[in-house]
Amino acid sequence: MKKLFFLIFTSAVLAASCGSEQQPINNTDVAADAISTHRNLPGDSALYGLACDGCTDSVLVFLPFTGGDPDTFDIINAFQQHQIYGRPHIGDELAVILNPEDSAEAQMVVNVEMLKGEWNYMVSPKLRIPEHMSPSMHRRMIERIPDSVRRKMMKPREYSLRLKRDFTASVRGGVRRRTTTDDMSPYEFPTMKRYTDWHFYNGLLILKADTVGGFSKKGDLPEIDTVRIRYLRRDSLILEFPDHTQEYYRKP
Repeated sequence: MKKLFFLIFTSAVLAASCGSEQQPINNTDVAADAISTHRNLPGDSALYGLACDGCTDSVLVFLPFTGGDPDTFDIINAFQQHQIYGRPHIGDELAVILNPEDSAEAQMVVNVEMLKGEWNYMVSPKLRIPEHMSPSMHRRMIERIPDSVRRKMMKPREYSLRLKRDFTASVRGGVRRRTTTDDMSPYEFPTMKRYTDWHFYNGLLILKADTVGGFSKKGDLPEIDTVRIRYLRRDSLILEFPDHTQEYYRKP
C-alpha cells in the first residue's frame, strides 16, 4: 500500500513539474470567481489562498484561491501548539490544514509566500580517510599540515536552496564533480542534492532532486524528499529532512 501511494504521488509530482512548464488550463474546471488557477495535487487536502485584513493570533481571515467570500478560521490551538509557520500578512499566499473534526478550525498554517526565496546555510568539511590509507598514517599526515593551512581547509562554505515562485528550485554550493585535488585533500565537503522542483502537499514540503534525465539510477522513480517545516520566520527557517534537520538563514 505504501509503495502504491508513493507511485501515485511521484507520478502526480512529475506531471505537475515536468519540464517546469505550465500545463494548459481547462477553463471549465475553474470557478468563474476563482482568483488563481492553482490546483492541488491528487490527495492534497490543504486549502490554498491569501491572507486578508483581520488576521490575529487567534483568527485567520483567508480568501481561498477558488474564490468566493473570505473564510474565518480559529487558530488559537494552532498558535499555542506552534503550528503557525510564518505570521500571515495581508496578501501572503498561505497553505491551511483544517481540523478534520471541525472545519472552522485550522490545525496548521504555512506562509508559503514567506517560504519562497533563497535560504542559506553554512557547511563545514569533515575528515576524509582514503581507502588505501590506514588511520595511523592518516593521523600522521594531518599532524604534518601547518595550522594556517588546516584552518584554511576547515573554513566553512555557504550553501543555498532557492524556492522560486514558479515552483522550480535551485541550489548553490557543493561540488558537482570531484577532481584529483579533492581526492588528495584530507578534508571533504558533503555533497548536496540538486533540487529542481518543489511543491506543497498536506502541509509538507516536497523537494524533487535532479538526477540523470530526472530519474534515479536505482530505478524509474524520481528522487523526492518529504520535508517537515519546523520553524519559519522572515529571516530563519528550520527544515526536518528524513535523515537530518537543517537550519537556514536569509541574507538581508
